[in-house]
Amino acid sequence: MKLLENAQLEALSSALSVETGDCRIDGRLESYSCKMAGNDKRLFKTISHEPGMAPNDLQALSPPQGMLAHSPSRQYSRSQSDDGDGPLCDTISTKTLFYLISTLNASFNPDYDFSNAKGEDFSKEPSLTWVANAIDSQLFATAGEAFGALKQQFWAALDEEISLKDCDIYSYNPDLSSDPYGEEGSIWSFNYFFYNKKLKRIVFFTCRAASGGGPPGVDSGMGSDIGMEFEDGFDYMYEDEDRNTPVGEVY
Repeated sequence: MKLLENAQLEALSSALSVETGDCRIDGRLESYSCKMAGNDKRLFKTISHEPGMAPNDLQALSPPQGMLAHSPSRQYSRSQSDDGDGPLCDTISTKTLFYLISTLNASFNPDYDFSNAKGEDFSKEPSLTWVANAIDSQLFATAGEAFGALKQQFWAALDEEISLKDCDIYSYNPDLSSDPYGEEGSIWSFNYFFYNKKLKRIVFFTCRAASGGGPPGVDSGMGSDIGMEFEDGFDYMYEDEDRNTPVGEVY
């Protein structure tokens, strides 16, 4: 995976890494080309030679966190065969799973190695609206209106880089032993992959809140400089597949 330079995403990453109240938010937005480098090719060869892991084989994913409780009618495909014996779940091809694992390795290198991650560590998110609401709600709850001033620029920059309507969105939801944010003091964290198959590109958004920020009442500074990096006039919202619900609307 090759990291693609993007000044807007770098500015947003800086704006999303701040202290607010009694915690610190660390956010990072990175764009990657799915073109394989040397290490990627070796890892892909290793993964592809494991039983049931050919490039086009389907791997079972875990359900999105909290999704089943809110939408019990959510439909899943069978992971193993069409004879009704396999468990109901979302699936992903071995090659796409490899892209997600390689993105994690590239982003957290050299501190972590995700080469042994499995499909069950990832989920496919149901829609752009669902993900946008989850992200907006979490950041609003922690940073308040400081994020509100940044939100439109955030989603506009993502759309410009990855064309959100053409993306499949995945999340990484590991156990504590595999979580790069699993150390003591972590309050919440999320890891989202916006994968555009046509562009052969992934935008990775990883963010966490950890205790130990500045004293109460200290302005987070989120978005204080970011406006200089973008043009004015982002008055639109993105809509989900049925074109009814605006993205970013918090329920």
